[in-house]
Amino acid sequence: MRLQGKVVGITGGGLGIGRACALAYAAEGAVVAVTDLDPALAAGVAEEITGAGGRAGSWALDVTDRAAIPGVLDAIVADLGPLDVWHNNAGVSTMRPFLDLTEVDWDVNMDVNAKGVFNCSQVVARHLIAAGRGGKIINTASMAARTGKAPFLAHYVASKYAVVGLTQAMAAELAPHRITVNSICPGFVVTSMQEREAQWEGELRGLTADEVRRLYVEATPLGRLETPEDVAAVAVFLASAASDFMTGVAVDVNGGAWMG
Repeated sequence: MRLQGKVVGITGGGLGIGRACALAYAAEGAVVAVTDLDPALAAGVAEEITGAGGRAGSWALDVTDRAAIPGVLDAIVADLGPLDVWHNNAGVSTMRPFLDLTEVDWDVNMDVNAKGVFNCSQVVARHLIAAGRGGKIINTASMAARTGKAPFLAHYVASKYAVVGLTQAMAAELAPHRITVNSICPGFVVTSMQEREAQWEGELRGLTADEVRRLYVEATPLGRLETPEDVAAVAVFLASAASDFMTGVAVDVNGGAWMG
């Protein structure tokens, strides 16, 4: 098992990509700290892991609440042991034409998607440095961090570009401490977030949600929508020793929907 005995924490671990990554980490032998804004969702995923014979715990975590993060991390370490990997996965989206965007739209996306990564990463990096064992930080970005051609998502695009840029800056500064930092850029992933976005985009473009999803498939050379498990496979690689000489990298896993 590639992650045997490693302690891995993940934000936004209760649904979608986060849940798939948490389960994949556990399947590879990791002890998993599942955090989510919704404690019931986090607990449900932790129970899936323990029910399958793994070890996990769950914690409520709002990544925008800077003051709460150290306490959650301390609780994780006390319960599960010193952290080896941290995956910043929590994210939100809203959809609106650029000219109609509000400050609230902007602030909510930037606070969760970008500032949340900063908040958690700084606390985690300090813990990893103090422990002196190195470690890994993984950030969920998006194909939207590769191209601004994402309809009605200017604020989301900006937040995910910020994640990729922050990943590179962190990677450079944390390398002397043997901490690698990489990001993942998924494409059209089948999640509850995508369900909402397909509905919103359809309403804005005069299409049905199914028609929007067909456009997503047509834009993907491999000919299908992405699954959370497609992303989780890459996350496991980045959490494992196989990626030890990779840092500052944004890994595209999108079925060819963006190439560059």
